[in-house]
Amino acid sequence: MKISVVTITYNSREFLEETIASVLVQGYPELEYLIVDGGSTDGTLDIVNRYAVMHPWIKWISEPDRGIADAMNKGIRLATGDVVAHLHADDAYLDGTLAEVCRAFAANPGARWATGRIRCVNTAGERLYDTELKRSYNLSDILYGNIISHPATFVRRSVFDEVGLFDPELRYSMDYDLWLRIAALEPPILIDKVLAKFRVHPNSLSSANILAAMAEEHAIRQRNWGVLSSRARLAAELRYHRETMLIRLGLNNFRKRFMQRLTGVLQSSDQ
Repeated sequence: MKISVVTITYNSREFLEETIASVLVQGYPELEYLIVDGGSTDGTLDIVNRYAVMHPWIKWISEPDRGIADAMNKGIRLATGDVVAHLHADDAYLDGTLAEVCRAFAANPGARWATGRIRCVNTAGERLYDTELKRSYNLSDILYGNIISHPATFVRRSVFDEVGLFDPELRYSMDYDLWLRIAALEPPILIDKVLAKFRVHPNSLSSANILAAMAEEHAIRQRNWGVLSSRARLAAELRYHRETMLIRLGLNNFRKRFMQRLTGVLQSSDQ
């Protein structure tokens, strides 16, 4: 099974080498690695070019884009693998991740997508905590809250032909929107292993940006209200208003907990 890993970059030099190295060390025989750069000026391209010279099979482009969703979509269009994954430029795979993913799909040959656990680390790479899988990942479960970790999620290339690509009009929650479209077809298969490290940047977003991200996610959720019971809709609505109130009140402990819930794509949203 061929796996295409896409890394999008934009002035991402600080952690990029760790990201690239974590892909290369997989030793996976059917790997396609694509780097999609948005026109970096900070030395990111020097790193990319150096690795591409050492590993000529790495494919990369650098050109302006319309934001994160557009960059990720470029990677999907370029991908030729059976399965596509996005690993952002400050995250990293654990050793053996791609082999685990291959085994999971081999055991479930009809599955459209798979997701696993992540290890949240700080900017120094020190472990904060490992996430745990939920009991259920049906559409209604994902509607209640975004429980899919982007760095640990792998999607069959053919699924994008069924549900479409990331919505380039979304600024923060394009991954959540895609998960809901795929979950409407079927839940993901679950890999109960830590597959990726997700770097938490607690101070990377202002409260205003967090509120904007929450509002966008909630608007996406409301478009799919119909599959939820009235009780579940009320619970989700109350949780949203409670959390936005806490952010507005400037409760920093809650702000940090919310930041730790975010997927990798959000941290690059100021591209």
